[in-house]
Amino acid sequence: MEKISRRDFIKQAGLVSAGFMLGGVGLNSTSYARIKGANDRVNVCVVGYSDRGRSSLYPAMKQHAAELNFDMIGVSDIWRLRREAGSAGLEKLYGHAIRTYRNNEEMYADKDVDAVIIATADFQHPLHCVEAAENGKDAYVEKPFAETMADARRALAAVKKAGTIVQIGSQRRSGPNYHAANDYIRSGKFGDIVMCEMTWNVNQPARWRRPDVVPTLKKEDTDWTRYLMNRPYMEFDPRKYLEFRLFWPFSSGIPGQWMAHQIDTVHWFTGLPHPRSVAANGGVYLWKDGRTNGDTATIVMDYGPLDDPTKGFQVQYTSRFTNSAGGTKEIYYSNGGELNLDTNKVTSNGFLSARNAQGMGMKENKLEEFSLLTPVATSTEANTGVDNLTSAHMRNWMECVRSRKQPNAPVEAGYNHASACVMATAALRTHEYVTFDEKTQEVMAGGKVFQY
Repeated sequence: MEKISRRDFIKQAGLVSAGFMLGGVGLNSTSYARIKGANDRVNVCVVGYSDRGRSSLYPAMKQHAAELNFDMIGVSDIWRLRREAGSAGLEKLYGHAIRTYRNNEEMYADKDVDAVIIATADFQHPLHCVEAAENGKDAYVEKPFAETMADARRALAAVKKAGTIVQIGSQRRSGPNYHAANDYIRSGKFGDIVMCEMTWNVNQPARWRRPDVVPTLKKEDTDWTRYLMNRPYMEFDPRKYLEFRLFWPFSSGIPGQWMAHQIDTVHWFTGLPHPRSVAANGGVYLWKDGRTNGDTATIVMDYGPLDDPTKGFQVQYTSRFTNSAGGTKEIYYSNGGELNLDTNKVTSNGFLSARNAQGMGMKENKLEEFSLLTPVATSTEANTGVDNLTSAHMRNWMECVRSRKQPNAPVEAGYNHASACVMATAALRTHEYVTFDEKTQEVMAGGKVFQY
């Protein structure tokens, strides 16, 4: 399979900063100057005290903080109640007083801040990443990286210019079984990928709902204008603040929340930056609670070399909130068998047998069966605590903040999964055939630039 390198892709976008090298080999002068000594503590602040952060990210950092000399010193949140909860929760977790900031301007004015953990509303991730980069702060940025290409381009350019260390919260990239799968596919032993099937199914009507919390949010206790950032102005709505994952353009729902995780492995394993085309359908079929993002989606993506349409493979992504049968699944198929990241095994399932090959003058194609490295379990449940993947991913970021090497999920990984997710969103919302314009880095739906 022909590969398109990240370097070539970013050059096409015109976003490479002088002196920057991928893979953690080269450092620009700004990044080099920020290498800290072993005795220099790295002070981290929270941008937006969130459920994901509280249950997973902040405790994951705590697991490695003493060894790597990191500390949590503050929380920035525009909602007074969250700010107070963050101060109390982080003080209990880290064992000392926590500074509070009413907004990010106040936080970045604090010269003690070295790095931030960003786990805010989906649409805010790239914009908060830009703020961190422009203030010279390293960042752990939860996925999805962006919900529009304009936001993705802006964040990528800001990180490149600043030379900061950014880890995207695609924690599969820190799983040993996923690394084994990547090595195996890239070795050529698997053969060309001919198909990939991915699912993420739950039966959770309460997923992404906050009915007990929504009544506690009052307009006078937060800054609604700051919350909206670059989204169109609308009247205050606590559901769109706290249940943002249900509403476009605050979130794309299924693509940004779930597909972003799984489609990232396709880009990682193949070196391809985004689909060549996407078609999709879905909608709100059961949980009719006012949401605008679907509870069901089927997304079909064509991948392959951008300059050779005769080569490639298809990715079929399906997700539903209404029946959990099938759970999560990631299966890669070649002509000789499958690589199953649910069972973490390579098998000859579906191989080309000698009988079927004979009539075509071909030879049997059958993969040698084996197990990947010990798997790290994933879960479809919300806020499950610090799993091994998140812990390993957080540690990788912390180590790279010190070494200035690029982490397992660098900013390009976020840009690439955002491209695929925006294409899926465009297909779901417009019901048009969607492509990607390499020159402009825009998603095209029915021949027109997709805009929210």
